[in-house]
Amino acid sequence: MPCSQNPVTRLVPVTADTHISADRTLIDGFDVLLFDLDGVIYTGAQAVPYAVESLNHAASTGKRLGYLTNNASRTTQTVADHLSELGISAVSAADVVSSPEAAVPLLASQVPAGSEVLVVGGEGLLREVARAGFTITRTATPKTAGVIQGFAPDVTWTDLAQASYAIESGAVWIGTNGDWTIPREQGIAPGNGTLIAAVHTATGAFPEVAGKPERHIYDTARARFGAKRPLMIGDRLDTDILGANRSEMASLLVLTGVDTPLSVLRADRDQRPTYIGRDTRTLNEYYAPAVVNGNVATCGETEVRLDRAVLTVVAGDPRGVEALRAACALVWNSSIPPTAVLVPDGLGMGGSA
Repeated sequence: MPCSQNPVTRLVPVTADTHISADRTLIDGFDVLLFDLDGVIYTGAQAVPYAVESLNHAASTGKRLGYLTNNASRTTQTVADHLSELGISAVSAADVVSSPEAAVPLLASQVPAGSEVLVVGGEGLLREVARAGFTITRTATPKTAGVIQGFAPDVTWTDLAQASYAIESGAVWIGTNGDWTIPREQGIAPGNGTLIAAVHTATGAFPEVAGKPERHIYDTARARFGAKRPLMIGDRLDTDILGANRSEMASLLVLTGVDTPLSVLRADRDQRPTYIGRDTRTLNEYYAPAVVNGNVATCGETEVRLDRAVLTVVAGDPRGVEALRAACALVWNSSIPPTAVLVPDGLGMGGSA
């Protein structure tokens, strides 16, 4: 398993926070908005529908926007340039917090300054390692004190083999992130977690991971932006949302990337989001919370019932996101295992935002 096992320090509520009222938008209660990138703002080179307009509108209200990326193959400036090209206004490299920026300090705390470090990854990771004053190598030697591993499309078997040799010889092993997959324009592709798993299979070792869902990257972002009440916006339960929960941050799960309504409904307790939205338009809208009364939950104009292990939408649009919010509130508050619940076809798969 590519991610280290940190305890969950906070479980988020299944209904909205008490700061929400009918005349306020979701973001009104937060000072900093932290966005995942892949699957939330863009997929490959293309913007996710409504993302650019939603972020620009949020920024126009005075909110501070930050961007958290587990992708270690690009520099923060390259990421900022990409966001600017998509049409998001006033983005600088300082607004981007990358997994290498969290991973390199973690490595520096465990190996001597100036040590030889074997780098598996792309330009973004190489630059951060060099900036920290380490000697970079691509081949394991007796002097290799650390291995730092991140995703890049051109990582090869030879790179993984060299990392394995160094780790077997006692080098400290840091992973930038443990994402099993990456959303691309053509579909879902293997991520850094898959590459880490290959090295683990060869060595039996586990890395310490800096990126989502570990706290390191969230703590880095909180400190950089001076966030008192941040909101994390992501598309992945096992990284974005789990990490937010571990870091005691509220979270919004948007259904524009990896996770689906069914996977949200069946999420493990430590991966359940505070809020659920169709897409980033949710940020600038009134958020209808789910209210549970016995075996019935209402959300806006939608009503959902849970009889034994059967979910039924008795009023409203079964495909709307409000039906999903109500269903999640019911199931998460019940003693029935989520995987045992019979779910209506198409629950939360379309309809209102």
